[in-house]
Amino acid sequence: MEITVRETIKKTVLKHLKEKNGLILGQCLSAVGWVGGTIPELTEKEGVIELSMADVANGGIVVGAGLSNRRPIYVIRYQGFNWFNAPIILNYACKSKELWNVPCPIFIRGIAMEGSIGPVAGSSHCSLYYRMPGVKIISPMTPKEYKLAYKSFMNEDEVYYVSEHRASYGNHKELNDFLSDDVDIIIFSISITRFEAQKVKETLEKENLKIAIANILWIKPFEIKDQWLRTLEKSKHGGIILDDDYESGVASDMAYQLMKLSSKKVEVMGLKNQSAGFSKKSDNLPPNEKEIIKKIREIIKKNVNYKNTL
Repeated sequence: MEITVRETIKKTVLKHLKEKNGLILGQCLSAVGWVGGTIPELTEKEGVIELSMADVANGGIVVGAGLSNRRPIYVIRYQGFNWFNAPIILNYACKSKELWNVPCPIFIRGIAMEGSIGPVAGSSHCSLYYRMPGVKIISPMTPKEYKLAYKSFMNEDEVYYVSEHRASYGNHKELNDFLSDDVDIIIFSISITRFEAQKVKETLEKENLKIAIANILWIKPFEIKDQWLRTLEKSKHGGIILDDDYESGVASDMAYQLMKLSSKKVEVMGLKNQSAGFSKKSDNLPPNEKEIIKKIREIIKKNVNYKNTL
C-alpha cells in the first residue's frame, strides 16, 4: 500500500523527536485528530509541546527553542494565523544568522485549508514570509516532496516555511511536470492548485488544446527550470500561475520573474480580493477547474483576436 502525505509527515515528525532530539510545538497538537493525523501520539517528555492560545507570544517561544539548537518543528494549524505569530520569527530567527552569525533553524509547518472557516484562518499566506530575508519556502504536496523538504532542512541551518495543505494529506501520488515544445499554454501551479491543474489538462486536451504543467515546489528561492522557460517561450499563448494565496503576492512576483526571462505574458490567478465568510456563499476559495478553464479560454480568445487585427 502506497504511503500518503499524512503518513509521511507523521513518520517524519516521529523520527525528528525520537532520533534527532527535536521538538514539535503548536496549539492543540493532541486534540481530536492530532492535527489531521500528522502528529504521533506522544507526550511532552517525548517532545510534543502544547503552546497556549496566545498566538502572538508563541512565535517567541519557538525562536527560543531554535536558538537552543533543538531544531523545533512549529505547527501553525491555520496559515491565516501567520498574521499573529510571524513577527518574532521573521524579525529575529530569520535575521539572526545574517546579523550575528547565530543560526536559528526552525521547521515551520504552515497548514492551509479553506471552506466556511471565516476571514482570518483560511487559505495560504506565504506572501507574509516571502518578502522577508533569511527564510526558505517550500510547498510539498507529495510524499517524496515532503521528505525532500525535511532532508533539506536538516542539512542546513535556515528557517524553513513549509506550506502544507490539508487537502493534500490523503495524496499518495507524485505530481510530474508535463512539458513540450508545442503547447497552447503552460500552467504554473502552487500548493493545492496543482491538483486542479491536472484536471484542467485532462479536460482541455479533450478539446484538442495542448496544456503544459509546471509544478512549483520551491517558492523561495523560486526555482525556475530551464525546461519551463523553453516551454513558455515556445507556447502559443504564454502562461498562467495558479495560487491559493491572494494574487498580489507570491504569484504576481513569480509571473514578473518569468516574464523577465521570456518574451511571453504570464497571467495570475489566485484568491479574489475579498474576505471570506463562514458559509459556502461567502467563501473565498482557490481557483477551481471550471474557473481556470474559463480564464484560459479568455486568454486564448484575446490572443487570437489580437493577432487577427495585425
